[in-house]
Amino acid sequence: MIKAAFDGAERLPLPAKATWTDDQAAAAAELSAGPRGGVIGPFKPLLYSPELMRRVQRTGEYLRYSTGLDKRLTELAILVVARFWGQPVEWNIHHPIALAAGVRETDAAAIAGGYVPPTLDAEQQVVHEFCQTLLANHCVGDDLYAKTLAAFGEKGVIDLTTLCGYYSLLAMVMNVARTPD
Repeated sequence: MIKAAFDGAERLPLPAKATWTDDQAAAAAELSAGPRGGVIGPFKPLLYSPELMRRVQRTGEYLRYSTGLDKRLTELAILVVARFWGQPVEWNIHHPIALAAGVRETDAAAIAGGYVPPTLDAEQQVVHEFCQTLLANHCVGDDLYAKTLAAFGEKGVIDLTTLCGYYSLLAMVMNVARTPD
């Protein structure tokens, strides 16, 4: 578990259903019909901008379910991003998914504590280093780029980069909105 990067009352809670515009209701219905099954986590504040929510959700659906990267790698990347942003909602959603996908609890605990995970395999090490470096430095050097390219190819580099960006977007939305769950 990670501590929230924010403190205080929720700013943008899920709007009361009775107040939804037709566009909000349609966007919520689309989201609920997909793999998420409802308006949860970051989609609560994003519902205030329903067309943006639709577009963000579609990007996330691809990144979470269709990149071609092994699920344990995508979930590891998501944990790194959640920890970087101090985002407990993303952590709480993805921690059990990451464990089920093959991320070791000792590695997840190390990430939560801000440490380098002790038992990552070679691919996981590349993902961890790439995400940590990108988040901290806003770029990656040539050696790390080459290592990531060798491990995952061009598509994998783009998908991993975009995973970091997408989950950073969600974390920022929830941190500003102070989304508690």
